[in-house]
Amino acid sequence: MPTDKKHLNLVIIGHIDHGKSTMMGAMLIKTGAVSDREARELEKLAKEYDRESWSYAYVFDRLKEERQRGITIDLAFRKFETNTKYFTIIDAPGHADFVKNMITGASQADAAILVVSGKKGEMEVGVAANGQTREHAYLAQTLGVKQLVVAVNKADAYDYSEARYNEVKEAVSDLLKNIGFPVKKIPFVPVSGIKAENLTEKTDKLSWYDGPTLIDAIDAFELPPKPTGKALRVPIQDAYSIKGTGVVPVGRVETGVLKKNDKIIIMPTGFEGEIRSIEMHHEEQPSAEPGDNIGFSIRGITMEDVGRGDVMGHPANPPTVITPKGNWTGQIIVIWHPTAIAQGYTPVVHAHTAQVAAKFIELNKKLDQKTGAVIEDNPKFLKKNEAAIVKLQPIKKLCIEKYEDFPELGRFAVRDMSRTSCVGIVKDLETGEE
Repeated sequence: MPTDKKHLNLVIIGHIDHGKSTMMGAMLIKTGAVSDREARELEKLAKEYDRESWSYAYVFDRLKEERQRGITIDLAFRKFETNTKYFTIIDAPGHADFVKNMITGASQADAAILVVSGKKGEMEVGVAANGQTREHAYLAQTLGVKQLVVAVNKADAYDYSEARYNEVKEAVSDLLKNIGFPVKKIPFVPVSGIKAENLTEKTDKLSWYDGPTLIDAIDAFELPPKPTGKALRVPIQDAYSIKGTGVVPVGRVETGVLKKNDKIIIMPTGFEGEIRSIEMHHEEQPSAEPGDNIGFSIRGITMEDVGRGDVMGHPANPPTVITPKGNWTGQIIVIWHPTAIAQGYTPVVHAHTAQVAAKFIELNKKLDQKTGAVIEDNPKFLKKNEAAIVKLQPIKKLCIEKYEDFPELGRFAVRDMSRTSCVGIVKDLETGEE
């Protein structure tokens, strides 16, 4: 992988069955990220499962269960290149039960492609009050994905119609505008994933469209500045026990720089050690900076010392931990709830890679979603589409930071009954240390 190209993490989001995996599979084949041989094997597989139109999607959906059910479950990481950049793609599941994976995906992404099917009826379901196009767009915004391209997919199913494209563009623009995305800067690209049209080269079937192809649109993404001057924060995604090497934690560097031989601390376990080696894409590296997905080995570490949701830093400036005696103040938006959220509600909170149950101990203020002005002090409950300032207390130790200090670790989502009920940012915190 040539290192002279700039690297970005790209998340693919959108409602189930709007064609995300098929479109990205076609894109990977078109850009040469997937070899012809692999593409042919996938086609053969698709025939075996009697699902020929899905061979592109199989590029992502490598788990056997996904191939048979035809849905994306876990986050698949693939790499591909454009003229000026190379991307690690995080293909996020559109299926509602898999939103928790989507949250970990989007919280690692610098930019997103929102895939919306232009097929009559499908777009409408996605942008409806409980549609996932809406939910994913909200999440992406709160989780800090600043740059977006909208792919208006299934052009073959809407007969390459300019009128239908405009209809979709208008509906999705309204949705994105309300959430706070700068719609004027967002390209809406009509594509057909299954026919691989307008992904990497223009097609005469869309002669009315004079904008970029999908690949040109994402090539134009700007690189976010890397927070290398900040303290080191590496949320742990997983830890593996590897024969001959020992325990290898993996995660993404969010802020700061990690170097070989650095002394480190892992919180909340408090384990201190020294970095023996750092690996990225199976190659050893002397150091790692923000945006790098890395694996690393540490002298003397065991599986008890590290796990998903922990955060690594340098001992001089360790990651912040809130204990069950502490709390944090969050500014949240309620996206969905069957009734209402009241004091004492204890759902699961997802922050970076952590998942910890937390209790709403105070509902401080209800806010106007568009202006942020206070509408009501100490509301009794919060309903769907309301914004608020609340206090949350974790049931067990949780690493989390103030949004203004570390935006990457200062966002959280609240999940209940396998749906996202709120998303928010950490305004303030009390560690509650013993």
